[in-house]
Amino acid sequence: MKVFIYPTNSLILYDMVERFGHEPLAIMQEIGKKVRSQGLDSPPMNITPEDPKFGLKYAAVEVPAGVRGRMSLLDPLLTKAEAAIIVNDPVISFGCMGCARTNELVNFLLRGKKIPILKLDYPSTEEDAKLFVYKISEFLKSLKPAEENK
Repeated sequence: MKVFIYPTNSLILYDMVERFGHEPLAIMQEIGKKVRSQGLDSPPMNITPEDPKFGLKYAAVEVPAGVRGRMSLLDPLLTKAEAAIIVNDPVISFGCMGCARTNELVNFLLRGKKIPILKLDYPSTEEDAKLFVYKISEFLKSLKPAEENK
C-alpha cells in the first residue's frame, strides 16, 4: 500500500514503511523531483507556473504562502495515500513539520479520505519508544503489501 507518513520528512518512518513492503509517501520524493527536473532553475526558483495552483486547491489566496507552498508539494502524496501514519508533537530531529496550519489541514484531509490511519504521540521514554515501534509494525503488517494492490 501507499502509506503517507507525517511528519512527511521523517526518515525513520520512511524506512519502517519500506521495510514492511509498502510504498512510503514522503515530501523528499516531491522535492527531489523539483530539484532534479530539467528546465527548472536552481533552487529556490524551482517551481513551475502550475505549482501554485495545487496549493490554491486547498487554501485561499489570503492564507499564508507557506501553507499553499507546502500543500502544493503534499498534494500528490495526499492524492495517492491509501493509509497513513501520523506522529503528534515530534522533536525536530524526528522530522518536524513546523507549520501548525498545514498540520491541521493535512490531518483534516486524511480523515476525510476514510483510509486506515495510525495516530501516535512521539515517545518520551524508552518503554514508550518500544511500544511506538511495535504499534507501527502491527499497523503496517495489517495492511496489504504494495504488490497485492497493483
